[in-house]
Formats: sequence, C-alpha cells, structure tokens
Amino acid sequence: MRDVFKSTPVRWASILLIAQAALLYSSIRPEAVPPSRPLAGFPHEIGAWRLYQEGVVEPEVQEVLQADDLLNRTYVNPAAGVSVNLFIAAFRSQRNGKAPHSPKNCLPGAGWTQVNAGEMPIDVGLAQPIVVNRYEVQHEESRALVLYWYQSRDRVVANEFRAKFWVIADAIRLNRTDTALVRVTVPIFDRDTARAERSGVAFAQSFYPTIRAFLPQ
Repeated sequence: MRDVFKSTPVRWASILLIAQAALLYSSIRPEAVPPSRPLAGFPHEIGAWRLYQEGVVEPEVQEVLQADDLLNRTYVNPAAGVSVNLFIAAFRSQRNGKAPHSPKNCLPGAGWTQVNAGEMPIDVGLAQPIVVNRYEVQHEESRALVLYWYQSRDRVVANEFRAKFWVIADAIRLNRTDTALVRVTVPIFDRDTARAERSGVAFAQSFYPTIRAFLPQ
C-alpha cells in the first residue's frame, strides 16, 4: 500500500484533492478580481512585427471558451517574410467553472493531429528563461508549430497540472484565480520546422514584455 503513494500520478492526485478542499474553504471569501487592460488595445506594431489581420472568434467558439477577454491576430515580419498567429484567452476568475482550454485538447477537435510535443525554454530577458509548450501538429498537408503557456502575473507555466495547482495556490494565498492562455502558432512550410521555431521564438521574445502590461500584476 505504501508503494502506491510513491507513484507520481497518485502524489499529484493527492495534492490536487487537498488543494481543492482548501480552495473550497477559501471560496467563502469574495474573490479579489484585479483590473486589467482590454486586449483590444494590444499594439499593432511590436518590434519588427506588424498587424496583418484581426481574427474573428465566432460566437459559438466564444461560448465554449468562456474567456473574459480574447485576442486573435495575425502578425507579419515583412523583412523575414514570415507570419504568426497570436491568440490570448484571459480569465479574470476561475471560481465559476471557467478555465483555459488546453490546445492539446482543442486542436485535435479541429482536425489537427499531434506530430510531437514537449517543452522548451525561451530567453525573454528575465533572470531565467520562460518554459513553454512546444507542440507540432498536422492537418492533411498543412503543418504548424504551436508555442503556448499559462500566465498569471509574472509566472509562466507550461504543464497543465502545474497550472491548475498554482490557480488553487493563488486562490488560497492571494484570493485570486485570474490567468491567461497565451498561444503562438507558426505555419511550417517545406517541413522547415527549424525556421518556424525561430520565428515563433523571435515573436514571443518581442511581445512578452508587452503582454505583461496587459495582464493583471
């Protein structure tokens, strides 16, 4: 029986159960919902990148996502001849059952299949690199590289389970559950994954200081 509790999945499940119990206890307090800047004010120009298209999020998709604020844009770097899509779903609170949808669940539902998945560090000028999900997908003949993470204030988390843990921890410590899903999607042409990765990383490095100003601190 003791060996069962040495299992990593069992440990995580135990931690989450204990944390959820603590969250339920803390929910009797009115939540502190910090103010945030509307994502619609996100700059049209970010370094070498320029807004190319303002994406539309269909009402039925918005109803599924249940985010408090959404951004869906395509930016281009004319000098490099590359484009990227930036998608941000911001949540002011998760106590009412709303939460970010993992791209690992959403993209397969849209017909994309996983080619490979992992995590990678990106140097954004902080003391330590941020660690994000690196997710390569394919739909028929199209391929894309997806970089995404969950961000709450200055904390960047790639792993979905850790993200849920921190939401619960913040609810207990700070009486807050706000977070955001940040996703960068780069088309892969001629199977040149390295070029797509360089573009995605360069774009993330360019906009990361800006996104911190739009999410609650």
